[in-house]
Amino acid sequence: MENHIIIAIVSGVSSLIIIALYNYLRRKNNGVYNAFGGVETQLKKRFDLVPNLVAVVKKYANHEQNILTKVAEVRSLAGASTLSNDQKLALDNQLAASMHGLLLSVENYPTIQASEGFMNLQRTLNEVEAQISAARRTYNAVVTDYNNTIQTFPNNVMAWLMNLKTKHVFHIEDFEREPVSVEKLFQPDQL
Repeated sequence: MENHIIIAIVSGVSSLIIIALYNYLRRKNNGVYNAFGGVETQLKKRFDLVPNLVAVVKKYANHEQNILTKVAEVRSLAGASTLSNDQKLALDNQLAASMHGLLLSVENYPTIQASEGFMNLQRTLNEVEAQISAARRTYNAVVTDYNNTIQTFPNNVMAWLMNLKTKHVFHIEDFEREPVSVEKLFQPDQL
């Protein structure tokens, strides 16, 4: 009789540990999706700014059409609801590269730079970029914690049973690694 009680207690405790571990991993996985949702919200803000920015630039620089077309194409692709998270990240990188090219081309047009509408849009875009950066940092921290959790024992056993996979963190693109030209910032026409 005493053996049955011991077996029941061990089985009960083991079941509770397994349930707790399962719930812990499920919460970590949900945290990753929640953090990615924060990034998506900020990316949506950027995508919503793009038409206004394109309209202002079009008004002044009709021959920059290839950059404007690329920005518009990437923005329209981003609206598809069937994209995976990795595809959304790739589109974000494409849009960031296109926006970088657009803003570089604007440097050739002092009239655009001086326009109040463009200055307001650029200020708003800078704020959104800062929010995207913060959301990416949060996402990367959550993903790193999640990946560490599912790759350590005994969590890795339960993660394998739950078919949980490691997630990808955001990486910056090569053009974002380029140093800012301080000389350009202090040119008389830039002040």
